[in-house]
Amino acid sequence: MGAEVGGAGYGYGGNNAAAILVLFILLVIITVAFAW
Repeated sequence: MGAEVGGAGYGYGGNNAAAILVLFILLVIITVAFAW
């Protein structure tokens, strides 16, 4: 799911890993914020 969102949402092409990494970090931040 993360790969699909990264590819479709950002369209980096060869830099899909960077988009997935950013989305993953955002997801972690949001999760931690709600956990608090």
